[in-house]
Amino acid sequence: MNDNNAADFSQHWVNLASARLGAAAVACSDDFFAPMHRMLKEKPPVWKEGKYDDNGKWMDGWESRRRRGPGNDWCIVRLARPGIIHGIEIDTNYFTGNYAPAASVEACFHDNGEPGDNDKWHEILPCRELQGDSQHAFGVTDENVYTHVRLAIYPDGGIARFRVYAEPRVDWDAIGDTELVDLAAALNGGVALTCNDQHYGHIRNLLAPGRGRDMGDGWETRRRREPGHDWAIIALAHPGHIRQVEIDTAHFKGNYPDRCELRGAMLRAASVESLPRQSEDWPMLLPGSKLEADQVHHFEKTVVDIGPVSHVRMNIFPDGGISRLRLFGTLAR
Repeated sequence: MNDNNAADFSQHWVNLASARLGAAAVACSDDFFAPMHRMLKEKPPVWKEGKYDDNGKWMDGWESRRRRGPGNDWCIVRLARPGIIHGIEIDTNYFTGNYAPAASVEACFHDNGEPGDNDKWHEILPCRELQGDSQHAFGVTDENVYTHVRLAIYPDGGIARFRVYAEPRVDWDAIGDTELVDLAAALNGGVALTCNDQHYGHIRNLLAPGRGRDMGDGWETRRRREPGHDWAIIALAHPGHIRQVEIDTAHFKGNYPDRCELRGAMLRAASVESLPRQSEDWPMLLPGSKLEADQVHHFEKTVVDIGPVSHVRMNIFPDGGISRLRLFGTLAR
């Protein structure tokens, strides 16, 4: 179930309700059957046949008990970073006879600690009907910056995943002209837009904070059995001049790429669908460079000054896994 204007917000914005990026479920009315923090996981929900805990069937999400009185259940989530919210995803996968039949979302700005009784909440998504074992996408039109959201479910039940796609608010004017910033970082607004293959690991892992936890915490393609190479395209958080590149192959030992290269371009506008072909001829930002297993690679002297860029294409040869990509640069004003 999707709003007409919600078709592509998940492609262009960052999920600031991701626990992986630092979001946290800070309070709820009830989470008897499944703890609230589970619905902020980045990975898709799973079903574990025959698994029960002390309170009942184990579910991969947030689930409240059956409400026997008036009212409804709710959960407050602190976003990973303040941002302008463009879309909401509510996933009820594997919740069939126990899903929440309806939900709404409010938001507030509270920059120090958690919201209290005096904070004013603004409705950003009116009450919408939900279906069981389904994914729901809803567009949001609100230009305010928020730090917290409150998901209300009516009257009770389970939510597998809750995602809030937003534009992280960064004070770019406060950054000096010579200061280096990771322009690809998800917490700054960088987005991994598309790739040719992500069989083992999603491209969005490339831009997450910190080092990868394991081999599943990165971007990994299948074994290539035909000519060619694999690639991914990144939209920077802000146009800039790339000065340093960091490529981390943490945990990739027998499956890291042999080498990689980066290309970049400054785009005024482009559809995601047009980028794969268009990016093949972008100017070379980092010439072909040898990679090693389970290692952080720093490149500076070999980074080519091609002027300001807004998008970067990473080619890996021929296939394999990359844990993290950092693109440090100065801002293009």
